[in-house]
Amino acid sequence: MSGIVRLRLSMHGNRHHRIFHLVAARVSQARDSMPIEKLGVYDPRIKAGETHKTVEWSVDRIKFWLREGAQPTASAVKLLTMVRLWFAWVGEG
Repeated sequence: MSGIVRLRLSMHGNRHHRIFHLVAARVSQARDSMPIEKLGVYDPRIKAGETHKTVEWSVDRIKFWLREGAQPTASAVKLLTMVRLWFAWVGEG
């Protein structure tokens, strides 16, 4: 695979209802272009009847990309830290 790969957030939805996808993408690609792989979804809005924000992603695939040398962006690190996945990865490495 050529080029540097980053784990980053891709923004979707309209202005007041953003949804973010955690993706593996080449550095040279635009933020919202087609990624190599979609790894998860982060919805920052708290839905009616719920008490928390929604974060859904594939831990195994994120760890795979980190092992392959993918560099997470600062915003991706914040999300990974929210569920302590980042700390688990740093502890393994």
